Amino acid sequence: KGRGRQVISTARTCDVIIIVLDALKPFTHRKLIEHELEGVGIRLNKKPPAITFNRKEKGGIAFTPNPNGETTFLDEETVKSICAEYKIHNADVKLFADCTDEELIDVIEGNRIYTPAVYAVNKMDSVSLEELQLMDDMKHYVMTSSEKEWNLDGLLEKVWEYLDLIRVYTMPRGTQPNFDEPIILHKKNCTVEDFCNKLHKTIIRTFKHALVWGTSVKHRPQRVGKEHVLEDEDVVQIQKTHGT
Repeated sequence: KGRGRQVISTARTCDVIIIVLDALKPFTHRKLIEHELEGVGIRLNKKPPAITFNRKEKGGIAFTPNPNGETTFLDEETVKSICAEYKIHNADVKLFADCTDEELIDVIEGNRIYTPAVYAVNKMDSVSLEELQLMDDMKHYVMTSSEKEWNLDGLLEKVWEYLDLIRVYTMPRGTQPNFDEPIILHKKNCTVEDFCNKLHKTIIRTFKHALVWGTSVKHRPQRVGKEHVLEDEDVVQIQKTHGT
């Protein structure tokens, strides 16, 4: 209590949000928490709307409907009306999906945060088997019991999945893989070059090729270049140019 601003500030900058719910009232608590987060511009488990919005100096509002299917929620009149509310009279608005008026407002506002969230439902030992099965089948939910330490590993696995990260292990020449200290990379930036830069910015200057063991290659080991995309738990050995 009394630290709401700190909580919101942290929630807007974190990579994943874990929301702990009571198994006896999970949906009531979830609705309240989501309402609070929605009010400060945090969108849970949603992707940014497929809308491009560009202001311009003249030409009025140019609206392009969804070319990939139906446009059921927005039309030119609605788009112009929403823009007028924000005193915007000249802009290009293009849809690439069947977006809603609320999604257009989010794009115009421009300060929304889209964050993955995991719902950790505590006290799983307090509900019936039927209720447990119902919640266990729901997306983003993980059933746990902090008192009895049930399914905490499952919660960790779900959080790791939502973080969208991979672990890559180093193996200097003539040694065994170092499984104690993996290099953590985001799935959007997980090439061999990204791996080298995470170790040290100067490594890529003397990079010749890399030997990789793991699911990202067909052979073990396999020689790859710096553009090769790594996968979770790959093992990498960097080979430098001769004389360096």
